[in-house]
Amino acid sequence: MESRRGPLKSAVPSNVVSPVRRCSRTACGRPAVATLTYVYADSTAVLGPLATYAEPHCYDLCAEHSERLTAPRGWEVVRLSDGSAPARPSGDDLEALANAVREAARPQERAAQAGGKPGGRAGDPVEVGRRGHLRVLRSPDS
Repeated sequence: MESRRGPLKSAVPSNVVSPVRRCSRTACGRPAVATLTYVYADSTAVLGPLATYAEPHCYDLCAEHSERLTAPRGWEVVRLSDGSAPARPSGDDLEALANAVREAARPQERAAQAGGKPGGRAGDPVEVGRRGHLRVLRSPDS
């Protein structure tokens, strides 16, 4: 833009503005990791992953301020998890994995038992081949 006196010059050098979004809390310069939004109609504060762009009615918070967030009395805080963060396996996940491994090993045990070892049932099919997840079974009668 130009004025009557010539081109306008910025009073603030451009290197002061950082491309990294910062925490909205006063005197906090740490990088933002979460976005806080208030839903006044529901008396709810929603804290979620950092929004893709800055909204005028949202607040970006650093990790420390997002962990210490409290809402006004009578309000509810809803914390949305970040789907991009790797989830840590729980005890239930590990137990389910162990059960799946045990279950996958069972058909081979049955085929070995049906092949003449004690405890095999006479009518059980015998596994004669395998390709990936497919098994070739032969009836003991044939």
